[in-house]
Amino acid sequence: MIRRSLLLSAVAVLTLAACGQGADKKAGAEGAPLLVGATAVPHAEILEVVKPILAAEGVPIEIKVFNDYVQPNVQLSEKRLDVNYFQTKPYLDEFNIARGADLVTVAGVHVEPLGVYSKKHTTLAAIPNGAQVVLPNDASNTGRALLLLQGAGLITLRDPTNPLQTVRDVATNPRGLKFQEVEAATIPRILPQVDAAVINTNYALDAGLKPKTDALSLEGADSPYVNYLVARPDNQNDPRVQALATALRSQAVKDFIAKKYDGAVIPAA
Repeated sequence: MIRRSLLLSAVAVLTLAACGQGADKKAGAEGAPLLVGATAVPHAEILEVVKPILAAEGVPIEIKVFNDYVQPNVQLSEKRLDVNYFQTKPYLDEFNIARGADLVTVAGVHVEPLGVYSKKHTTLAAIPNGAQVVLPNDASNTGRALLLLQGAGLITLRDPTNPLQTVRDVATNPRGLKFQEVEAATIPRILPQVDAAVINTNYALDAGLKPKTDALSLEGADSPYVNYLVARPDNQNDPRVQALATALRSQAVKDFIAKKYDGAVIPAA
């Protein structure tokens, strides 16, 4: 019995120690790296550039890569991340309203021009009547995609400037385009099966597309859809978060973006 008690005590001590080690790795834990959620391209790639810069300042970061737009915000809200870097403000506003969250922008970093792509047609003019056109299915990107199609002369909208319009707000559709709304991350995979698709630049790059040469139509450098570093109200002024914001807006990052992405990603003003 004594030996069994000693054994159980030893197991308990080891279990508590293991739990303590795991807790040190959680977001916000004292001494833990700043845990940053991001999509793979270009966000995680840009974060890799600032990683050694911040390490030299005593601010280690750990990058957690996501392949969707929902979980980075969910996990930030739940304090499983310290910050995230992947989204525009219209998307963030939509998430906050839909989920009752209060996430906040910290710094605008870059613009990823949205593009219209096709594997079947080489110009917008070649897109036929009744063509199937895929759009991202989240509200902010659906509206943004429709504005892009309007700018390309394919449709007109009831409100030419509203960023949160839906396909129900299409006023004229001369070619009778048929719209299908799909999760943004999956659109590049189905591109060969449809006539055209509007694709977010991070997913286009991840799929090997070159926005500057492959897109049939592309947003300009004046796009208002800036990608932000995002935090919670309780940690937005954390010196580590502010250090990351400064590093992401540094000349070193601007130079990397210009060289790496050749116009497919543009530093924010």
